[in-house]
Amino acid sequence: MAEDRLMIETGNRTAKLLLIAGAIVLAGCAAPRTPVTQDDGFPAEAATETFAAGYSNIVLKYIDPVRLDDLAVEGMRGLGVIDPALTVRRQDGELVLASADGDVAHFTLPADKSDAQAWAGLTVAVSRTARTVSPEMDHADIEDIYQAVFDSALSHLDRYSRYAGREEAKRHRDRREGFGGIGVRFQAMEDGAHITEIVEESPAEKVGLRPGDILIQVNGKPVRGLSSKQVSHLLRGAIDTSVLLTVRRGDGGTSLLTYRLKRAHVVPNTVTAEFESGILILRVNRFNQATSAAIRRKVREAERVYGDSLEGLVLDLRGNPGGLLKQAIYAADLFLTQGEILRTRGRHPDSEQYYEAGGADLLPGLPLVVLVDGKSASAAEITAAAIQDRGRGLVIGTTSYGKGTVQTVIPLPNDGEITLTWSRFITPSGYVLHELGVHPTLCTSAAVPGHGDPVAYLLARRPQAAAVIADWRTVPFTDNARKKLLRADCPAERHPDSPDELSLARRLIEDSALYSRLLGLSNMAAADARS
Repeated sequence: MAEDRLMIETGNRTAKLLLIAGAIVLAGCAAPRTPVTQDDGFPAEAATETFAAGYSNIVLKYIDPVRLDDLAVEGMRGLGVIDPALTVRRQDGELVLASADGDVAHFTLPADKSDAQAWAGLTVAVSRTARTVSPEMDHADIEDIYQAVFDSALSHLDRYSRYAGREEAKRHRDRREGFGGIGVRFQAMEDGAHITEIVEESPAEKVGLRPGDILIQVNGKPVRGLSSKQVSHLLRGAIDTSVLLTVRRGDGGTSLLTYRLKRAHVVPNTVTAEFESGILILRVNRFNQATSAAIRRKVREAERVYGDSLEGLVLDLRGNPGGLLKQAIYAADLFLTQGEILRTRGRHPDSEQYYEAGGADLLPGLPLVVLVDGKSASAAEITAAAIQDRGRGLVIGTTSYGKGTVQTVIPLPNDGEITLTWSRFITPSGYVLHELGVHPTLCTSAAVPGHGDPVAYLLARRPQAAAVIADWRTVPFTDNARKKLLRADCPAERHPDSPDELSLARRLIEDSALYSRLLGLSNMAAADARS
């Protein structure tokens, strides 16, 4: 999805916190609902630790100021997701928990509105009391309560800040950082798990597994009839542990092959390469921990194999929802020799960063074209904007998504995590990318007149095009109306597999004079914006 979070990882964990119980006065004026037995096994101390860690980090790191007391109250209102009959309100210096039958309990509010530990203790006290009157709450797992509270608290901030419970957080970490496995993608079918992709340099590749092979057994357990999740569970495990596979080749043969593999740290492939008529096309579907290294490796391999016949590079970022911030920086740096790549600005001191090119271009002198569309977001936009603003390459396609905020990942004591917006990024030419996006040098949006030949259309309206690009780079961040108008100049559309942009990229790479002419137009506007 296009709103994939641009993330940086933090290792902050708060010290273990002791439960603070708010004073509770049971209300006797309303007939209570049928009571349920209080679960003495409710992990009050661990829950207090988790809520306090979440509350304190949100208040400290969110991009805009947040009041802790407001945050906690909004969080407790989230219990209504578990039982819609439950409500929470402030009244005369107290917090009142109510059900459909009336007020259930009154709680004394913490004297210090900024004491995360105290508000976490109150959240636990309210949750435990709710369990005595609500069967839905009593049957809810503690993870359900974490989800309800944090979802409610974060929903009032922005759409990119969210909570992930233990299992979901693990999946996110696997996607970002990799996992212990053998390095295959597969599709569960009636006759077994059909391998669709082999991760480069993985144990599966090293033993000779191929796309099309069919997994029949894993450690002697038949996989026929198992779901994809069940097969993944069998294949994944601790690094350096062994797994025994029984495989049938997908070429119609009936003989079975046996492979013993040692699991390794596997990071999913995000980059695929294709070489056509002297042009290297790299498709990047996401930015994870291995993306920039994969780009470097595939460029070097193309140089080794094709030598002087390599005429240029197309970096296809269409449909790329983003990923890790530093990987976007590293990817842009592969093609830049000097100058700024990105700045980030937020409220927390650590959110203010400046990134500059390291001085090496993998393909000096060769043309570079970047493809974007309306689903290119976040990290993809960083890379495209840096290459465009530094004058290293042309951007072709539609206006990108416009997701220009950075999320930090906050691990919680329960092994869940909060993804929290904490900064915005600023491109080399000085514009804030959020809710604006990257404007391509050549627009291929169907709504633009003359889109049948974007080159002719652009050259026919060079002054207007230069004005739009210059205005794009100087529009105030707070001028939402102007940003919306500018985006309408080249409407964001989804072109994930359209051949038109690829054909246009080949045309520009093969016509060096035209490429230079269009690059000069973009560079002039960028220079005007910086001056």
